[in-house]
Amino acid sequence: MQKLVFPVVASIVLLLTGCAGDKHKEAGKRDGPASRQIKAADVRNAVPKAEPLAHYGNHSPYTVLGKTYTVLPSSKGYRERGIASWYGNKFHGRRTSSGELYDMYLATAAHKSLPLPTYAKVTNLDTGKKIIVKINDRGPFHAGRIIDLSYAAAVKLGVDKTGTAQVEVRAIDANKQGRSTTKTAGGRYLQAGAFKQRKTAKELAKKLQAAKLKSATVKKRHGLYKVLLGPYASSTKMEASRRRVVELGYARPHTVKR
Repeated sequence: MQKLVFPVVASIVLLLTGCAGDKHKEAGKRDGPASRQIKAADVRNAVPKAEPLAHYGNHSPYTVLGKTYTVLPSSKGYRERGIASWYGNKFHGRRTSSGELYDMYLATAAHKSLPLPTYAKVTNLDTGKKIIVKINDRGPFHAGRIIDLSYAAAVKLGVDKTGTAQVEVRAIDANKQGRSTTKTAGGRYLQAGAFKQRKTAKELAKKLQAAKLKSATVKKRHGLYKVLLGPYASSTKMEASRRRVVELGYARPHTVKR
């Protein structure tokens, strides 16, 4: 697949770089899995919520490699079966077509024609495994493929092992998912780091506080000084903080109980 580079002006033709879907090389670097192993049980569904269309990535029509694509006016009722692929570490931390940073540890995906963002349930038709993803990127532009999964979503569906898989993509009406966005996080925290030295932990907490993550605190547990964020009143707020930490260039925090 290919990745979109933002237009400076909406009327400019979208530029593209390589993506993992077609095993394309870019500056001699191949795409691949995460540097740290994750399990399917570690991957959480994206939480559908009503959002405005992204400022970038919805220009229609657009042309890639000589082929023109049209963005659908709505995702309502969308359902499609076809081949899924995935992309990983080569694009981790880069801007997606919608403007969000690509986090390979979150359940996201790329699609050629669905509006950005769109939430969708993806089912591996060979295994029955399912995941809800947030579609915030364009692609895959490899013949015969309908969706490019983030590395985490691929792990959840087992596609990281097979490379590709037959899937069903079904769009979700985020306006009907109000309960999901207000579900409590059960008094959970995010752990942004664990260090042997208290000074190192305090420095990280200070940087996170300066980035308006004011709930950052340091607690000593099991001989380590841990930087915690929270507690969170909702899963939505917790995920927003998690994304913010990744945007700042730090490792993706994991959920813990205080």
